Amino acid sequence: MAPSVLLFGLLAIACSLASASDHSPLQDFCVADATSPVLVNGLVCKDPKLVKADDFFFKGLHLAGNTSNAVGSRVTPVNVAQIPGLNTLGISLVRIDYAPWGINPPHTHPRATEILTVVEGLLEVGFVTSNPENHLITKVLQKGDVFVFPVGLVHFQRNVGYCNTVAIAALNSQNPGVITIANTVFGSKPDISSDLLAKAFQVDKNIVYKIQSHF
Repeated sequence: MAPSVLLFGLLAIACSLASASDHSPLQDFCVADATSPVLVNGLVCKDPKLVKADDFFFKGLHLAGNTSNAVGSRVTPVNVAQIPGLNTLGISLVRIDYAPWGINPPHTHPRATEILTVVEGLLEVGFVTSNPENHLITKVLQKGDVFVFPVGLVHFQRNVGYCNTVAIAALNSQNPGVITIANTVFGSKPDISSDLLAKAFQVDKNIVYKIQSHF
């Protein structure tokens, strides 16, 4: 093989490997400057000379979330919006509180894989694989158990006990995003056409109207 061809091949492999994951930070930190008018894919860095300890700090994760709502759960996020120092570091976490039989409805995180640990209680968890299989993978977790939800897949949790359940989940994105399926499909602004939804879900339009009225 000619040296030039070999060199080209090695460069191609190196480039493909480099593009397979997020870039590593190029400095110690990039504390988010929420006041900056500049728009970038992420958040602009604060002047390092103005950085303080509170930029890397969040208080209150021990406090229970209020689960008095329609789904019986409350997510307390700790991402770059709460800790500016997470900017560019590619991690975040959440606390999730569940009332008895409360649920965290089917949803996806478009930018992150999630790893969840049950701190207290019993929790049914599951995710669905992509088309065409749409295979449901589900398990009941106890205190101390850990479960992983792959990036982008629809997943859910449900408290299957008679006491409150608490879980802590970590995600490999400073801003993983969340798309709750029911809210997105039936609560969009403006509404998705009822004809379209009726055909997609194979139900009568009146059922679609009724569901949309809840969102």
